[in-house]
Amino acid sequence: MSLGDDQEGSGGYGGTGQTRTHLPGGTTDLYGGARRTGRSSSRSLVTVVGVVVLLIAAIAFANRGGDDSSSAKSTGGQPNTSATAPTGTKPVQSTPGTIPTGYAHDAQGAQSAAANYAVALGSTAMFAKTTRDAVLQTVITPTRVAALEAALDQAYTPEFNETLGLNSDGSAPAGYTFVSRTSPIGTKVTQSSATDTTVDVWCGGLLGLAGTNSTNPVTSSWFTITMKLEWTGDTWKIVTHSQKDGPSPVPGDDKASSADEMAKAVEEYGGFTYAR
Repeated sequence: MSLGDDQEGSGGYGGTGQTRTHLPGGTTDLYGGARRTGRSSSRSLVTVVGVVVLLIAAIAFANRGGDDSSSAKSTGGQPNTSATAPTGTKPVQSTPGTIPTGYAHDAQGAQSAAANYAVALGSTAMFAKTTRDAVLQTVITPTRVAALEAALDQAYTPEFNETLGLNSDGSAPAGYTFVSRTSPIGTKVTQSSATDTTVDVWCGGLLGLAGTNSTNPVTSSWFTITMKLEWTGDTWKIVTHSQKDGPSPVPGDDKASSADEMAKAVEEYGGFTYAR
């Protein structure tokens, strides 16, 4: 997938900023297990969606919980264990099943925000209006939300969902599991100030419909997302967003899993929140 180019005067989220929104068009045919070359079907589907539709991801599940102290009490005769040492600013706290907010007002906080927002914007929540609007209201700067909601309403149409093999409302057909996940590999700050910070997020993604006879099987991709964030409402929010392909590793010789194995994995393995 690719997002709009981040250029001056190109029309932003919904035509008010700097990032163009590409609307979906065309269909896809991925099955058969063939390795994708160039712009493959799955990649193309997300490509056309445009602004902040990262290939895959499930809304960040904040499964932090547990004791924040440096050690846990010994129970049942087991030895004391120490919590994993943090590598930077204290991680943001959030409610399980929600998108984390309230990041530190520094470069580390901006990187954490960008990584979590990449996950949310590439999730299955983006394919149904109610959940999509909730994501946008959480991660996009307030002045851009309305315009972006309108633009994506034109992109995520019932017809578009059907080209992915989904029901018109964005849900998966009975017997199938829809997979859309983005997994940040790393982040890099390219510009930073007290009021705005630009962050590159290198990601791996999964997209497709797992299930017997699926014509859009789950495939993977690699891409880098660039987000310009601004400090507003005591947290970082997205102002503009763009994406480019890669860096992509050399494909391995791993045998593709069956549809049932992929569906089971997606159901059993939850997503992550990210913080530095």
